[in-house]
Amino acid sequence: MELPFLHLSPLERRPLLFTPLLSRGDPLEDPDLCSSPCSSWETPLSGMSGSEGAFLIPYILMAIFGGVPLFYMELALGQFHRTGAISIWKHICPIFKGIGYAICIIALYVSFYYNTIIAWALFYFYSSFSTILPWTNCDNAWNTPDCTNYFGMDNVTWTNSSRSPAEEFYTRNVLEIHKSSGLKNVGGVRWQLLLCLFLIFTIVYFSLWKGVKTSGKVVWVTATLPYIVLFILLIRGATLPGAWRGVVFYLKPQWEKLLETSVWVDAAAQIFFSLGPGFGVLLALSSYNPFTNNCYRDAIVTSLVNCLTSFVSGFVIFTVLGYMAEMRKVEVEDVAKDKGPSLLFITYPEAIANMMGSTFFAIIFFVMMISLGLDSTFGGLEAIITAVLDEYPDQLSHRRELFVLCLVVVCFLGSLSTLTYGGAYVVKLLEEFGVGCSIIAVGFLEAIAVSWFYGINRFSNDVQAMLGKAPGLFWRVCWVGISPAFLAYIIVSSLLKAPPLTLFDYKYPDWSITVGYIIGFSSFMWIPIYMVYKLVWTPGSLKQVSGFQVAQKIL
Repeated sequence: MELPFLHLSPLERRPLLFTPLLSRGDPLEDPDLCSSPCSSWETPLSGMSGSEGAFLIPYILMAIFGGVPLFYMELALGQFHRTGAISIWKHICPIFKGIGYAICIIALYVSFYYNTIIAWALFYFYSSFSTILPWTNCDNAWNTPDCTNYFGMDNVTWTNSSRSPAEEFYTRNVLEIHKSSGLKNVGGVRWQLLLCLFLIFTIVYFSLWKGVKTSGKVVWVTATLPYIVLFILLIRGATLPGAWRGVVFYLKPQWEKLLETSVWVDAAAQIFFSLGPGFGVLLALSSYNPFTNNCYRDAIVTSLVNCLTSFVSGFVIFTVLGYMAEMRKVEVEDVAKDKGPSLLFITYPEAIANMMGSTFFAIIFFVMMISLGLDSTFGGLEAIITAVLDEYPDQLSHRRELFVLCLVVVCFLGSLSTLTYGGAYVVKLLEEFGVGCSIIAVGFLEAIAVSWFYGINRFSNDVQAMLGKAPGLFWRVCWVGISPAFLAYIIVSSLLKAPPLTLFDYKYPDWSITVGYIIGFSSFMWIPIYMVYKLVWTPGSLKQVSGFQVAQKIL
C-alpha cells in the first residue's frame, strides 16, 4: 500500500517520517557515526613522530577553533534546510551545488576501500576462535625463515629482516601481499576476503534499505558496544607489566615540538577526519532532526564525547605499547613507530596473543573494530542515499530499497581491486588521494559558501529560528575566518610536505602518484564544472548569481 506522504518533497516529508525516530536525545549515536576503526586509534598516534604529549595541545586548539565550529555549522545547515548534500545548495548558494556531487563521489571512493578494512577485521575475528591464536607462533604454513618469536624465546637476535608471527600472519596469510610485485601486478582476488566483504555489505544493505528507521536501531548496538569493549581493554591494559611506560610516553610533552609545523598539520587533519565535517554524513543525519532540536548542544556534546573517546583510546593503545616495549626490552618509541593498519592488525593483535585469555580479548577487540567500521559505513552511505533521493524524489522516493541495492552492488564491485594480493596497495592509494586533500578542500569551500556567499547574518538568523538564540560572536568569527583558514592551512601544508608514499617495503612509483592525483581531482572537478555551468546558463550579474554577501557585519 502506498503511503500518503511519499509524494511530498523532502522538506515536507522529513517531520512526518522521522521526527519520532531521531530526536537526538542520546549523543552516543553521533560519535561513532563520524568515527572509524582507525580514527579513534590514530588520534593519539598522529603525534608520535617525536611529539607525544605535545600533540594534545594543538589537537585541542584545532578542535576548538576549527573542528567543532564546522561540525556545528553542518548540523545547523542540515537541520534547517532538511535535505541532503546535493539539493541543500539550491537553498544556500546554487553555484556551489557541485560540492554535493563531490561529496557523494568521495563517499563512494571511501566505500571502495574502507569496507575492505572491515573485511580484514572480520577475517581476524573468524581466526580468533582458536585456543592458540594463529599469529602467536612461527609454525604455520605461511611463515618464513625470517619469522622470529621473541616472546617464546629467551635469547633472540632481532635483525632488520626479522618478522614477527603477527606481521607474517597479516602480510602473508590475510593479505598474501608477497604474491604481488606492486600496483603493476596486483594478482588475483582473495576469495576469503571476498566472502568477508560480501557478508559486510549484506549487513550494510539490510541495515540501510528501510532508511534511518532500520539503521537507527542497529546503531544502538554498534555505537554502544565499542565503549564497553574499550573499557574492558583499558582495564586489561592497565594491569599489564610495563603499562606505565606507555602512559608516560603518551602524556609527557616535548614542548620544542610545538614549533614544528608537522605537529599542527597532523592535529588539524586528525580533528577534521575525526569529527567528519565535509563528508555529508552530518548534513544527512541532521536533516532528519526536528526543526527545533538543540543542534548546538548536539555539536558540543558529540564533539566532547568524540575527542574524549580518542583521548581514552590513547591509554588503551599506549598501555599495550608499554607492555610490548617491556617484553621486547626496547624503548616505547621503537614499538610505537607503526600506525594505522599496522597498529590494528600487527602490533595490537601481537600484544593480545601474549596475554592471559588471549582468545577472549582478540574476539572482543575485532568485534569492536567491526562495530566502529559498520557505524562509519552506515553514515557514509546514508549521506549518498539521502543526497540522491532528495535530489531526485519523483524518480527514486518510491524505490529506496532498489536504489540502496544498486549502491551496495556498485560499492562491492568497486572494492574488488582492494581484495587482490596487492589490494593493500590500492587501499593506501585510495585512502591517500581519494579522500585526503579532496575532502578538506570540499570542507573549505563549504565554509566559504555558507559564510561569505549565503551570508553569516543570514545563517545566524536561521540558527536563531531553530534555537531561539543566535550564535555568539565566537562562532561567527570562526565560521567567517578562523575555520576556513584552518582548512586552508591543512591543504597548503599537506601539499608542501607530501612525503614519498610507501607501504611496507614498497615505494609507490611516480606513475601511481599521478593516478592518485587524477582520482582526487575526479571528485573535486565537479565543483568548478557546475560553477561554470551555472554562471553561463543563469541570467543575471555575477553578484546576483553567486549571492556573494561577504561584506555583512558579524558583530
